[in-house]
Parts: sequence; structure tokens; C-alpha cells
Amino acid sequence: MDRRTFLSWVGVGTLASSLPVALAACTSEKTDTTAVNPSGSAVPARTDGFTVVGTVKDLDQAGFIQDKNFAAGPLLVTYNPKDKSKLAAVNSTCTHKGCAVDWKKDAKEFVCPCHGSQFKADGSVAKGPANQPLATFTVKTEGNSVLVKSA
Repeated sequence: MDRRTFLSWVGVGTLASSLPVALAACTSEKTDTTAVNPSGSAVPARTDGFTVVGTVKDLDQAGFIQDKNFAAGPLLVTYNPKDKSKLAAVNSTCTHKGCAVDWKKDAKEFVCPCHGSQFKADGSVAKGPANQPLATFTVKTEGNSVLVKSA
């Protein structure tokens, strides 16, 4: 194969491999405006930014609601231990090394199983090695639904 033929094939191959990217960029597909709650069913996106993450019944039974696929990151919702009429919602990613924290109902705190960091229900650091609090979210109930605002 001579040089000219080889370069022609390389050019054709490059063009052919970039065609799907160009087509995808030019399509006008609508984005999906539904979320999926922990039970796996679709939940329509709300205009106020809140997403249903579970029910008050779920929270009462388990002591927490966990949503690993929440739009703003892994989520844990609990009752505020100091005031059971209020809820707390945190990103469950430890700020020390990125492990997933667990809610310890008896201790009323989030605990990182990797390095032992402990966080209060409001996300603040109770014990290191983490020195940054967990990110928090606005949370509320409407009827029997627990809703969290992702932004």
C-alpha cells in the first residue's frame, strides 16, 4: 500500500468515527424530567426543586431514608434527635476520604466506617479525622411524603 492510499483510508476512518458524535450533537431530544425514588418508581420533577425521597412511614419504620441516587449526591434523611418534629437531610459522603457514612440511631449520629469520623444529625463534625461538615439539604414533609431540595 502506498502512502497516498494509506492516508486516504486514515482520513475516511477518522471521518466515519466522528459521524456518530456529530449526529448526536445535532439531535434535539428532550431531556427526561423524572426522577426515580428509592422504591424504583418514577417521580415527576417539581418546579420548586423538591424531590420525593420516601414516606413518613418509611422514615418511622427504618429510622432513616437513604437515597444513593439522589440528584445532588448520596442522601440520608433522619429525624432531628433534639426535635422529632424536624427532619435533617445530609449528603452521606464523608468529607474526610469520601466513604459513605451510616446513621447510627442509638448514638444519634452519622458514623464513617472507614476512619471513624462522627457527625451530628445536622451534619457538623462531632469527632475527626474529618474536619469539614457533611453537606446539608432543605427537607420537608407534605402529607405522607418526605421531600428534599437538591439545590
